[in-house]
Amino acid sequence: MTSYLCAIGTANPPHRIPQPQIASFMAGALQFDESDTRRLRALYRVSGIGQRYTVLPDYGRANGEFEFFPNTPDLEPFPTVGQRMSVYRQHALPLSVEAVRDCLEQLPEVAIGSITHLVTVSCTGMYAPGLDIELVEALGLNLSVQRTCVNFMGCYAAFNALKLADAFCRADAKARVLIVCTELCTIHFQKRPEDDHLVSNALFGDGSAAVLVQGHPAQQQPSLALDAFHCGLEPDGRQDMAWHINDLGFEMTLSSYVPRMIQKGIRQLTDRLLENLPIKLADIHAFAIHPGGRKILETIEAELGLTTHDNRFAYQVLRDYGNMSSATVLFVLRELLRTLTAADAGAPVLSFAFGPGLTLEAMLMKVAVAPQPIVRSNGYAKHTSEAIALSKE
Repeated sequence: MTSYLCAIGTANPPHRIPQPQIASFMAGALQFDESDTRRLRALYRVSGIGQRYTVLPDYGRANGEFEFFPNTPDLEPFPTVGQRMSVYRQHALPLSVEAVRDCLEQLPEVAIGSITHLVTVSCTGMYAPGLDIELVEALGLNLSVQRTCVNFMGCYAAFNALKLADAFCRADAKARVLIVCTELCTIHFQKRPEDDHLVSNALFGDGSAAVLVQGHPAQQQPSLALDAFHCGLEPDGRQDMAWHINDLGFEMTLSSYVPRMIQKGIRQLTDRLLENLPIKLADIHAFAIHPGGRKILETIEAELGLTTHDNRFAYQVLRDYGNMSSATVLFVLRELLRTLTAADAGAPVLSFAFGPGLTLEAMLMKVAVAPQPIVRSNGYAKHTSEAIALSKE
């Protein structure tokens, strides 16, 4: 039995801040001198990011106009974990609902009451009763819907949610799984000058993505059949990408060595994913790669022999949204899905994501198109799978 990713909806907060404007905020918040400010602006220029979305308008304002951060020269007293979680609770639900509605609008044949499973994903906020229960109530899902939360796994967590959805659908042909990945990364800005923090502050944005997975393709648009998954782990990168809860927020460690760790493992990961499948890397021409950063994308291209055109959807999402942690690879898949037509049926799609550990996740999919009904002269509807038989009558 095969499961199918049928639609992806996305949503972002209303505050869209150009990357140079965020750099100015950061330089002021860190009280950088002219030399350090030039270095910071250079980092933001080469990030490959043009803009990011945030629930906090402060990143586009001058000190004295802030709503969340203190209007003091050094931003003290700096916001606590509790204050940040309050912002998360305020914004996570409406953003998630918007993404779900965007997803389900693409599938008019799917009734909200037919959803059997709900999987919520986030590493930027947690509370209980949590986002999963709030979504049940806000969307009008059945109170008996089976709920699972995937928390604090980072940028690759959408893959774990898709693995769960795949297992649910393989176990029950009637399963219909809604996945919601919502990340508010920008509420965790850390006022620290170390390179790791400067890099993470330059990359992350806010967004939500919702996915519908079921046991058959969508009726009105191409779907993606979930064919195979593979997970790799590079323990040597344990200290190079990490995510910890501390007194003043969630602190991200993202060192310059991460691309080297990915370079070390990406070829082996790909080979192991494909070794038991009747397909080779050369046969794949559609890719959806998590844009953890521009350097990571360039490293993968070099190791796997890809072009920037192969990686165009990742670069587009990086430019327009930045890195939104778990939701990001789903934004990339959404851009890819928009380009697919019935002529692409059967084409393989390869996707990667990376996160703390250092964890490397891979997923192989194939473009799937549902049989379309045709009408016989007597008015009875038949499906295209019966077209050959009809032609012989």
